[in-house]
Amino acid sequence: MKRVAVIGGGPSGMLAAAMAAEKGHAVTLIEKNEKLGKKLFITGKGRCNITNAAELEVFFKNIPRNPKFLYSALYGFSNEDVISLLQRMGVPTKTERGGRVFPTSDKSSDVIRAFASYVKQAGVEVRFNTEVESVTHTEQGDFLLRLNAGNALRVDALILATGGVSYPSTGSTGDGYRFARALGHTVTEIQAALIPFETEEEWPKTLSGLSLRNVTLRAYSTKGKLVFEELGEMLFTHFGVSGPLVLSASSFLTGNPAGAKLNIDLKPGLSQEELDRRLLRDFDSNIRRQFVHSLDALLPKRLIPVLVAQSGIPAETPVHQITREQRLALVSCLKALPLTVKCALPVEQAIITRGGVSVKEVNPSTMESKLLPGLYFAGELLDVDACTGGYNLQIACSTGALAGRSV
Repeated sequence: MKRVAVIGGGPSGMLAAAMAAEKGHAVTLIEKNEKLGKKLFITGKGRCNITNAAELEVFFKNIPRNPKFLYSALYGFSNEDVISLLQRMGVPTKTERGGRVFPTSDKSSDVIRAFASYVKQAGVEVRFNTEVESVTHTEQGDFLLRLNAGNALRVDALILATGGVSYPSTGSTGDGYRFARALGHTVTEIQAALIPFETEEEWPKTLSGLSLRNVTLRAYSTKGKLVFEELGEMLFTHFGVSGPLVLSASSFLTGNPAGAKLNIDLKPGLSQEELDRRLLRDFDSNIRRQFVHSLDALLPKRLIPVLVAQSGIPAETPVHQITREQRLALVSCLKALPLTVKCALPVEQAIITRGGVSVKEVNPSTMESKLLPGLYFAGELLDVDACTGGYNLQIACSTGALAGRSV
């Protein structure tokens, strides 16, 4: 039996602690907050998109950063395993658009309760309101944890599951990076991931609150390379754009995204030729009206003035006077409404953190450090991140489970 400490009471930490305890180890789970799963509580707008129902091969396509590192973790504790665990703990799930899996109740608190119950049933000692101030590896080969209030804890194995730096109010303040560096590990550059964009253009701000569904968003790097293309939903905000499509696109616009281009295909189900024919029919039906009043059947009302301005066709132009060239310019605008990224929002407002403990220094089959036996990593602390849709929470669960089972 080993003495094991797990720092961090998020999903990765809870599963790591429970599974290590099930192996017969004496496990202490250390959480700086007054309860477990504080960040989990706000995920999925409080509904907790715990995983995705997609085949695992699809998972890897939605993990732009170090996907191969996660093969053992994801196949060892899959999306089906997460769903099965929740059901066993009394939390049934449902699958929605895009394969997103939620608790049937739409309450993230039910997922937290299930994981916390699993931790309790496994016999884990949980220390709340306990902050780890420092971690050292001793000459005896174990780990010494200095805690707040002058306390200390010595353990044979240590699992770091402290999360990143996004949403610091939930306790994710980057402690794990400091611990990892102190124990000899490399931490790659920390950046925002799954983050909304502020745009150079002002017009998105006039549409704040407008959600577009069934549109295709394309993102181009600052070098002009297409890096993301997907059908889904996006949102205009008081600073620019957000929503699932934008958040996922941000995972593929690595580095500084300033100057990257976004194109919105407002009618992805129609080719340019089909859309042109549709416009001709709409114009025929509005032959005596002005251009600005001829698009009601085609676009959301709030979006019409923007498209009119972007098309370059004067709003008061009688429909019957619109030329073929003007019409084709409007078609092009509808198929590729352009935006320019000014910047991403600060990392503190990101859903997850990009960067972290270098996966080159971690054994992908166990999550154990290649540099220091007995040290393990799990969850967002690692240099892996995925698109929105439940993939990141699955990574947290899978890496936590693998770390716990490998101790």
